[in-house]
Amino acid sequence: MNTLKDKVAVVFAASGEVAGAVARAFAQHGAIVYVTARDLDVARALAEEIVAGGGRAEAGKVDALNEPEIDAYLKKVVADNGKLDMVFNGIGSYYKDAGSGTPTTMATFEQFMNPLQRICGSQFLTSRVAARYMIESGSAGTILLFNASMAKTKTPNMAGFAAACAAIEGLTRVMAAEFGKHGIKSICICSGALMETQKIQGMISDFSALAGIPREEMALNYTRFDLLESGPTLKQLGETAAFLVSENGVAFNSHIVDFDCGKINVL
Repeated sequence: MNTLKDKVAVVFAASGEVAGAVARAFAQHGAIVYVTARDLDVARALAEEIVAGGGRAEAGKVDALNEPEIDAYLKKVVADNGKLDMVFNGIGSYYKDAGSGTPTTMATFEQFMNPLQRICGSQFLTSRVAARYMIESGSAGTILLFNASMAKTKTPNMAGFAAACAAIEGLTRVMAAEFGKHGIKSICICSGALMETQKIQGMISDFSALAGIPREEMALNYTRFDLLESGPTLKQLGETAAFLVSENGVAFNSHIVDFDCGKINVL
């Protein structure tokens, strides 16, 4: 359980369930974890939970869409530790703001652009600032991005979100090509629906109401293409992230790692 012993990790958007799971896994494997969010109280609660469990964590207030805040925080982390080993950004988007569930002919330009600016834009900002500090400090680190399998499925009424997910995959490959000469890996976890999360459960409830069908029938749309009887969990996602940033995950670079237990409808 010490595959990340004394590694320095920064997790952005740690108020979300996904980023929280990754932060816990990093800490459980021995990393020093800096958890950040716009809501400092939420970040502090996560850090206190990690410390109470025997891990090492510190909370910070950072807007993952504010480059000066990102830069100032990572500068402090490197100054305190002399290195930066990995970063993870779990930022998401409220589905209504992203036009998810709205036909492409009806979605506004603002809705289409929202996930591109918010989700892909934030990944771009945190990744490139982290790369600068990894290069400056000589850290052979890992930039771990996150998106959803919507990039690889043929799902209607998800134009903006699907475009943002596909863009993150392209960004991952570009950064791997640029930063590899500095020993820096860039990897993207491409997740299927995490059924235990509040976000997915909320979408199921809202979409079933909009479609006028039972909630159970709508929920089947998220699992009907599964190859296994069980889907991925938050804990498994955290463990996957910890593996990818460890020395054991060195073979993964520029890769888009499908995290869905296998889906018939994913390319």
